[in-house]
Amino acid sequence: MILGILQARMSSTRLPGKVLEPVLGRPMIARQAERLRRSRRIDRLVVATSDQPGDDVLARACADLDLPVHRGSLDDVLDRFHGALAAFGPAGTVVRMTADCPLADWTLIDRTIETHLQRGDDYTSNTPPARTFPHGLDVEVMRASVLETAWREAVDPYEREHVTPFIYRRPERFALGYVSDAPSLAHLRWTVDHPADLAFVRYVYETLYPSNPAFTSADVVALPRNSSELPS
Repeated sequence: MILGILQARMSSTRLPGKVLEPVLGRPMIARQAERLRRSRRIDRLVVATSDQPGDDVLARACADLDLPVHRGSLDDVLDRFHGALAAFGPAGTVVRMTADCPLADWTLIDRTIETHLQRGDDYTSNTPPARTFPHGLDVEVMRASVLETAWREAVDPYEREHVTPFIYRRPERFALGYVSDAPSLAHLRWTVDHPADLAFVRYVYETLYPSNPAFTSADVVALPRNSSELPS
């Protein structure tokens, strides 16, 4: 089984509560889940949030959206992922995504999964040292056994908080694969960290979604304003 784990919390330091901010009348995390559910390769999608009281509202919202939830450590996100795998597995492959990316591209996710399976690597992502995709389309795919190894051995707080550095920092130990594209669109910003990012995402949905709920990354690129870094 391929398990997709969507990392989410309410306590963002730059834009608190962003995952539940409304985008065209629905919580932002609902919009992202709608896109992720178009994936043909992810067998099960779950949300991994913290066990802190501040995330109770998020857990309730996920229940209303029929999104299974695992709750664990706020800061040890690697442990939270391991708990989600234990709760919703067994799975051979884990896909890591973050809930501040409501323009997630399910075709790119599937392409990354397929590359991972075809090459047989331990870890595959679309964020190699020379990024080519817009910020906000990030996806990481790994063997469940490698996630288990990271959970068991990682001691660096940074590696515990960010889940995968234990793996990609050790190319001598793990087989790493990457997906790139040309021309590079790394200058585009589609993730949500600041109010301007949220305003851009709302603009995209208001412009594209009513006529085409399954709008693509190419549709976003074609917009007159195609990044939150560009002026309105």
